[in-house]
Amino acid sequence: MSPRARSASTQPEGRHPHPLLEGIWRVADPKITLASVAAMLLGGAAAGHDGPIAWGWLALTVLGIFFVEAAKNASGEVFDWDSGTDQAITDEERTPFSGGKRLLVDGLLTRRQVIMVAGAFYVLGAGCGIAIVLLREPSVIAWGLAGFALAYFYHAPPLRLSYRGLGELAVGVAYGPIIACGTYLVQRHQVSPELALASIPLGVAIAAFLWINEFPDLRADREAGKRTLVVRLGRARAARAFALLIAGTYVTLLALPLAGLPATLWLGVVGLPHGVRAARRLLRHAEEPQKLIAAQAWTLASFVLLSVGMSLGWLWA
Repeated sequence: MSPRARSASTQPEGRHPHPLLEGIWRVADPKITLASVAAMLLGGAAAGHDGPIAWGWLALTVLGIFFVEAAKNASGEVFDWDSGTDQAITDEERTPFSGGKRLLVDGLLTRRQVIMVAGAFYVLGAGCGIAIVLLREPSVIAWGLAGFALAYFYHAPPLRLSYRGLGELAVGVAYGPIIACGTYLVQRHQVSPELALASIPLGVAIAAFLWINEFPDLRADREAGKRTLVVRLGRARAARAFALLIAGTYVTLLALPLAGLPATLWLGVVGLPHGVRAARRLLRHAEEPQKLIAAQAWTLASFVLLSVGMSLGWLWA
């Protein structure tokens, strides 16, 4: 019996009365989309500081990025299933923030259905992007194509960024400068160098969220040949590196006024206590996935609060 058939056959009958809807809900997981929301919030706040907001175009930007993110989650399920990493994760290693969406492992959808869901979301995202390019801001096409490429090739060959230890960098770039500056560009018809700088600490903070989420998956990723940076470094060194990411986030934030940005961006420091708590717990419990759930939640809270604080600071300035 194939792994897919074996997985599906073990599901209790009636467990998923609406498997397609549940599958779509999982790939559009609100916990994960908070990363793109945080970047769009920062970009929108910077745009609001510099002029009036075109709310309809902002809504279309939000929809487009949401669709691409959901598409990335769905297509990633297929590639992680094919590599075997999703099947190798045990119940003890799975947390609400890691272990994949388990659309195939839990027998919610077939591989073909997941591909169709991914394709539908990519088409919807592309449609939003094309409308913005044709009717609002043509130069946003470069940012959109970069975002599309990072989303798809995060898992997909030939680049397979997350399998080559480049996923963390891709996430930092995508959820920092690309989404924030792309959001600003749609509103103001130009790119803000100040915003590009301000988005760096946010990108690092969101990369730290990915980083801590890789700890519970380490064994399965290693066995499947997924060479994330946590796999490459090992738990002890990767835990220390996580602490450095948190420190780097807030040191960079505090340095922004040296580049001429408003000191009110320091309001983002409100996220620091959660980052510190997450780093301390990870250093103590790097080998115990279930004890990392709180640290994962604190890391998420850290980057959300960082974004909210910086955004309020930009509007205040």
